[in-house]
Amino acid sequence: MDREQRLEAGQTDRNSHKSMKDMQEEVDQFIGQFKEGYFSPLAMLARMTEEVGELSREVNHYYGEKPKKSDEEEKTMEQEMGDILFVLICFANSLHIDLEEAFHLVMDKFESRDKDRWTKIDD
Repeated sequence: MDREQRLEAGQTDRNSHKSMKDMQEEVDQFIGQFKEGYFSPLAMLARMTEEVGELSREVNHYYGEKPKKSDEEEKTMEQEMGDILFVLICFANSLHIDLEEAFHLVMDKFESRDKDRWTKIDD
């Protein structure tokens, strides 16, 4: 089964390393097949908040004092982070934001403005 067939079957190629640009293009192709297209920015933010809440719940189950109920579905933090990444990519695509460029901007900020904020390991 080739990559396109796996994607059509809902499977992913776990060994494939994709750039953020590749991921943004893949999500855009996926969303582009639906008449509804991307949600509005406000709906996208609400969806992202929902996904972050689901990750928070998982973190609380693993590291907090709230164990899962016996009837709760088993999810992983990896799945929840994947959901957040998907929504973030949808949000960026809908606003025509290049996430690779956004990443470079934030790293420049951390490497200049925040370079002395924390104690470095080799100090």
